Amino acid sequence: MSLRKINFVPNEYYHIYNRGNSKQKIFNDEEDYERFMKLLFLSNGNNNFKIYFIKSDFIYDFDRGEQYVDIGAYCLMPNHFHILITQTENGSISKFMQKLTTAYSMYYNKKYERTGSLFEGKFKSQHAGSDRYLKYLFSYIHLNPLKLLDTKWKEVGVKNITKALDFLKNYKYSSYKDYLNEKKAESIILNVKSFPNYFPTKETFIKEIFEWINYEK
Repeated sequence: MSLRKINFVPNEYYHIYNRGNSKQKIFNDEEDYERFMKLLFLSNGNNNFKIYFIKSDFIYDFDRGEQYVDIGAYCLMPNHFHILITQTENGSISKFMQKLTTAYSMYYNKKYERTGSLFEGKFKSQHAGSDRYLKYLFSYIHLNPLKLLDTKWKEVGVKNITKALDFLKNYKYSSYKDYLNEKKAESIILNVKSFPNYFPTKETFIKEIFEWINYEK
């Protein structure tokens, strides 16, 4: 069994990500994205939940028990995902990720009548060891959907910044809207109080995103 290169430490910050096995899609329709987002909430605690409960309108009222992690940002893409995370105690990131990916893999394999591993091995992780890098990760994660507009936007630049910002704002499968203070049921997935207050207002958040779009040219 291979050992993970990064040892997760409480009160430190980590960028967690993984993609589909052989780069396959892991989200094919809206139901898939919404299931994963619900599991981001439900899997974050030591209380077990029933699979049928996931379709309930009261999903975000579920008592999860003691939370494993605090999530500061996330983004789901067709064949991969990103989560910015900090753990509450030793080992809780691994517990959370195992619960999350196992539950989603079971759902996906049943829905699409497939077997085998859905994800590309163990989830990947990067330690945000500096304040500068941690702040950058908020932009990096939330800018990911621009690849759906133009796969080479980082190399060639964004021709229409207004269109790009509108696209990010309307992308439903990330925490971007949470930072615009556009509350939704899923906002309870996040616990931004466990992260530095880089963006006290939505204007500061938009300004940061705007600057990175201009920088990546």
